[in-house]
Amino acid sequence: MNDNDSKTATAERLSDTEWLENKWNRTDWKAVKNSVKRLQTRIAKATKENKWNTVKRLQYLITHSYNARLMAVKRVTTNKRKRTTGIDRELWTTPASKMRAVLTLTDKRYKSRPLRRIYIDKKNKKAKRPLGIPTMYDRAMQALYAIALEPVAETKADSRSFGFRQYRSCHDACEYIFSALSQKISPVWVLEGDIRGCFDNINYEWLINNIPTDKSVLKQFLKAGYIFNGELFPTDKGTPQGGIISPILANMTLDGMQGVLEERFHKNQDGKYSRRTKAKHKVNFIRYADDFIVTADTEETALEAKEILKKFLRERGLELSEEKTMITHIDKGFDFLGWTFRKFNGKLIIKPSKKSINGFTRTLSDLIFGKAKAWLQNNLIYQLNMKLRGWLNYYETVCSKQTFTYIDYVLFQMLWKWAKRRHPRKGKKWIINRYWHRKGNRRWVFSSENAVLITASHTKIVRHSKIRLDMNLYFAHEYFMEKKFRQGMTRLKGKFRKLWNIQKGCCYLCGMPIDNTEQHEIIITSITGNMAFVHTDCKPLFSQVTARKGDKIPELYDSETVTYSS
Repeated sequence: MNDNDSKTATAERLSDTEWLENKWNRTDWKAVKNSVKRLQTRIAKATKENKWNTVKRLQYLITHSYNARLMAVKRVTTNKRKRTTGIDRELWTTPASKMRAVLTLTDKRYKSRPLRRIYIDKKNKKAKRPLGIPTMYDRAMQALYAIALEPVAETKADSRSFGFRQYRSCHDACEYIFSALSQKISPVWVLEGDIRGCFDNINYEWLINNIPTDKSVLKQFLKAGYIFNGELFPTDKGTPQGGIISPILANMTLDGMQGVLEERFHKNQDGKYSRRTKAKHKVNFIRYADDFIVTADTEETALEAKEILKKFLRERGLELSEEKTMITHIDKGFDFLGWTFRKFNGKLIIKPSKKSINGFTRTLSDLIFGKAKAWLQNNLIYQLNMKLRGWLNYYETVCSKQTFTYIDYVLFQMLWKWAKRRHPRKGKKWIINRYWHRKGNRRWVFSSENAVLITASHTKIVRHSKIRLDMNLYFAHEYFMEKKFRQGMTRLKGKFRKLWNIQKGCCYLCGMPIDNTEQHEIIITSITGNMAFVHTDCKPLFSQVTARKGDKIPELYDSETVTYSS
């Protein structure tokens, strides 16, 4: 900051760091988000009208706007990987460093740095999954260009694609599968599809020729290379898993699968869409990320659909995994997104898959007999409740009562072994009185003075209302906000439901809507002493402001009863 001509006394001038910190802390995030949303809506409208020159000009405008850069930096400094470093080992943890990043973020002479390659375990598999971690600056650049690309991707997306899209979820995919297969006249054959190494094998040339964004910047994202064990490796295909823009690029690559199937199975000989032709073949397409299913009236139709999709993917450098791609009769059932879909005597039943149940019980076992061997009961209950709540929230929309009862049984057996191991010289009665208590009409409740273990079988089954396929986020924002608000009212109970209703599903601090898929917390406000829902990333800023004013910093409850996340 140049202050040579300032008339303010030297002792009263703010340093560069203080000025940057104040500028970040005083940002009106609601106004920033609304400004960016208006530009995104204009991009979506131009995309819908196929005015690609207008799209290009608006994308340039948004990627060079101050508000979009603020949103990009905020995104990379508040997500789950905010403390994961790239090859430069740099993090933006202070308000001053975040604001400095906003002011220096530009595409002029931009050159992406190589990614830091790590390998993580695949779920229930021995093979490792490669992840590429960009530097903070490269992540912010990707977030900035993702803001400009998202309206195009959303407007041109397949209507039955549910992965990596805002306000669409696995549960929406589940409901549309149920709609396609639940009736007596529904199709009985299902093609289960899986794309081999989707992120790692997308053709660069296809991406550069077909993705409507700045080509020079896109090339930098794609050809950055990666460093592993101190050695630089070039990349000549694929988009790195771990990049913010990668899911959007992967979705745009796969968009069109629904279209090629409808072209073949929903059109008559005159080339017009026909309900009779559609009803004859009974072909429905549902995709979540790189996993998809195709329904069909016969096995031959399913095989034909498979060949059509193979050709579509081949043009993009992709192929189906022969081991995971199979054609199944609905009476035998199939697994998709952790659920098992199967018809019993003509009735479609959706339940948690055996693979998912076994994986979850293994997770509980590893926690109880691994990390928690010497934990206090309070700490163990807190960790178990977090895992139980997430798993129960995911499966509470299907036929899961029997599964939840089984989870209670398995968990009791594990906790009994845990308790006996801690007190090998004590009798059964003493152990029961120490760890299990009576709560109201309930007996044998694993609890302490400050914490109570969730009972899985008490979870109510709450049906998910599926999303309307013709709704676009940028043209019907109120519809999505209302839907999220209703979901919160359905899932929350008691004082938390009342609180959600009072705040209209919005953050107490920033005023922006709280997405149920985001982590959010409950604080006690220092002004009124009442509870309030806030975004997880809003609470630290609120604490800094109240600390400067001399107020008491609000503390987050430790009890599981006042922390809600879905």
